[in-house]
Amino acid sequence: MRKLLMILMMVCGAGMYAQAQVLKPGVGLNFTDFTTNSGEASAKAGWQIGASMAFGNKVYIEPGLFYVGKSSEYSDPNNATQNDFKADFNGLRIPVAVGVNILGDSETTATLRAFGGASAFILTSVGDSFDKDDFKSASYGVFAGAGVDFSILFVELAYEWSVTDLSDVQTIDVGKSRGLYATAGLRFRL
Repeated sequence: MRKLLMILMMVCGAGMYAQAQVLKPGVGLNFTDFTTNSGEASAKAGWQIGASMAFGNKVYIEPGLFYVGKSSEYSDPNNATQNDFKADFNGLRIPVAVGVNILGDSETTATLRAFGGASAFILTSVGDSFDKDDFKSASYGVFAGAGVDFSILFVELAYEWSVTDLSDVQTIDVGKSRGLYATAGLRFRL
């Protein structure tokens, strides 16, 4: 049984290696909003830097790792005594996308593609308005987007919906996050 498992792992590993592989370092902007029951949140520009690795040709899977800074401004019109505050969150975003190259494939000069998947956000720090312990250390989401590749350059636009609340603390009602991610970078075929 152990030998069979080892052989199966080697065959699967060789299959992944035989597929087209593309390393994609990138930087970008994000705009994050929160779904609150009370108050209003407005997205402010944030940033991200990281890389992903695409495996496949026409259909591909693409795991990634990005360091992200999210920012939003929050106000509660029902509470005149409370000042508006800025919500800043930094952490690691770990997306795993499944995509399809609609026009072209990983080997062509120009490609139009669509993708979707799931992601985790591991909180590393918060801004001065909050205490990090008031928030969950991890939140999860789903996303969908599209991208264009031209030669060694790529541009992607994705929208993400959080499926978990950011905090369980009753006094912090920021709800779930929604974010628009714009990323540009380079593509290196391996």
